[in-house]
Amino acid sequence: MVDTAKWTFTVSGLVERPFTLSWDEFVALPRKTVQCDIHCVTTWSRLDNTFEGVPVQLLLERAGLKPSAKFCLVVAEQGFTTNLPLSDLDRPENLIALTWAGEPLTPEHGWPARLLVPHLYFWKSAKWVRGFELLDEDLPGFWEQNGYHMRGDPWAEERYGGRGLTQHEINRFRNASKNLLRNRNDQ
Repeated sequence: MVDTAKWTFTVSGLVERPFTLSWDEFVALPRKTVQCDIHCVTTWSRLDNTFEGVPVQLLLERAGLKPSAKFCLVVAEQGFTTNLPLSDLDRPENLIALTWAGEPLTPEHGWPARLLVPHLYFWKSAKWVRGFELLDEDLPGFWEQNGYHMRGDPWAEERYGGRGLTQHEINRFRNASKNLLRNRNDQ
């Protein structure tokens, strides 16, 4: 169970103004509501969902993206990560969702906060999200290192494989992700 007294959300990496917010600071930010469909890589969809949360664009604007920022490694609880091109993250419908259907998220669905990127498969909408690390290269996250597609567009059926990583690349990316997370936790 996540302890909101210790929970933080951090935006760092290739940004002008890195920041960390406490839970109380985060929930005080402006919110918006998004109506959307969600699509799972396992081929189910759920239509007409209502999420409310903090707009991702608000967080990115606050941080001030450097021109070299092209990708994001989304960081969640217990070292989970997923990757997104900035062009998929920086969209008006994306949220750090706090509620679904008017109720707080449940723990199994990412409480206290989950990323919502409704135009991609739902594994890209990381549960238990804790921050963004803006990067100049695309580092695969947990599922991408384990065979899932690097992008995950449901309309193009980008489920598995992507660009076909070699075991050497997977090991290099895992080490880079671990080092990035270790450095982030040391700050």
